[in-house]
Amino acid sequence: MTRNDTSQELTARTLPPPESKALQIAAELPSLRRYARALTGSQETGDRYAAATLEAMIADRSLLEDADTVKIALFRAFHAVWRTTGAPVLQAEGAAAESGVEARAQTLLSALTPNTREALLLRTIEEFDHAAIGAIMQTDAAEAEELVTIAYREMAASVRGKVMIIEDEPLIAFDLRNIVRDMGHEVTGIARTRDQAVALGKDTLPQLILADIQLADNSSGVDAVRDLLSILGDVPVIFITAFPDRLLTGEKPEPAFLITKPFSAEQVRSAVSQAMFFASTETLVG
Repeated sequence: MTRNDTSQELTARTLPPPESKALQIAAELPSLRRYARALTGSQETGDRYAAATLEAMIADRSLLEDADTVKIALFRAFHAVWRTTGAPVLQAEGAAAESGVEARAQTLLSALTPNTREALLLRTIEEFDHAAIGAIMQTDAAEAEELVTIAYREMAASVRGKVMIIEDEPLIAFDLRNIVRDMGHEVTGIARTRDQAVALGKDTLPQLILADIQLADNSSGVDAVRDLLSILGDVPVIFITAFPDRLLTGEKPEPAFLITKPFSAEQVRSAVSQAMFFASTETLVG
């Protein structure tokens, strides 16, 4: 099943097909799924929120009104649902209590100023401007900009760790190394192939992996990551790739953190901070 198939399935379960607004919402649903996945640190939880958002829009058609675009209306409805849950992560009915990386993530998240992480992701992942973020979060542009600034400061200061880079293009690897170092993290090394990545990971035991999916010797960064996770265990991963559709398929494995080339320093900083918070690799190994 492809990413679009998954999005259409979610839409078909809730929105009547003849309406033009429903078709517009379906077109924007992959973006909402991506945002929800990054926000929750989980593909499954993110999709539950996306489905709950569609159900809320059916129940209250006013959620589609007074928005500049359907995408803003969709994300605004998502945030209406998000605010009502009272917790950053929605537990499935009957699911076990949080433990391990999820529990650690919630401990870190509890120290953040409310709404800052959401504003940061809306800016860096979905590239909304501050006025749109304000509309989505029901505040103004100035407040949205301040929330983004606070998020950078608080998240960068809360977690430090060892980061490994898997990237075969020297200039891109150099840029990533500098961005990560400027955030205060230690870069354990740069690997250009799958074999180099495995050897480096065994030797340095990184706490976060930044990985391209296509490497110098035509080996796979995804395979390198799978090898490393079998050795290192619960380590967060960020894929940085010019081929996002190879990973965003709508079914597992699908990463919680993904940056598309060409990227900005702002996107890398945001993703690194998010990944350090959630340490989520369940969509890679599930």
